[in-house]
Amino acid sequence: EIGVLGTDAPELKLRTLFSDRFVGICRRDHPLLQAPGVTAERYASYPHVVVSRHNKQWGPVDVALASLGWQRRVSVVVPAFANALPLVRASDMLGLVTLSSLNGVASGMAAGDVVPFELPVVTPAISIAAIWHPRLQADPLHRWLRETLIAVCRREQASWRYR
Repeated sequence: EIGVLGTDAPELKLRTLFSDRFVGICRRDHPLLQAPGVTAERYASYPHVVVSRHNKQWGPVDVALASLGWQRRVSVVVPAFANALPLVRASDMLGLVTLSSLNGVASGMAAGDVVPFELPVVTPAISIAAIWHPRLQADPLHRWLRETLIAVCRREQASWRYR
């Protein structure tokens, strides 16, 4: 399995593939970008679209905002970044996405109508890992797959940037 994983099961093998982080997105002419510097207060004052496969509205950015006395208003929760992009593009909603997700999106970001910005709060890094059963540890095909995944992830992460 590959994803944001962790396990307390000592019998399972785990290998970190790459680290990721959160960034914000908004439409190019969003009022948030009109003043220099994105502050926590201004960031929290706009409606937000949240990407969550489990319909969670609360996450690390909310913990960081709360420590400063701010709370954002989540207007909608969607299951994938691709669902958030048209909402952000056509409204004053702000999005919270991973840096890695920006590099996989051709429309919208490439056209320049949605832009990323650094968050006004610090959030923890996200570790994306591969996990497998030890019986597959010595299997040559599985080892090849793991090594290939690690190489591809390292190469791709080196090219991540805002577009």
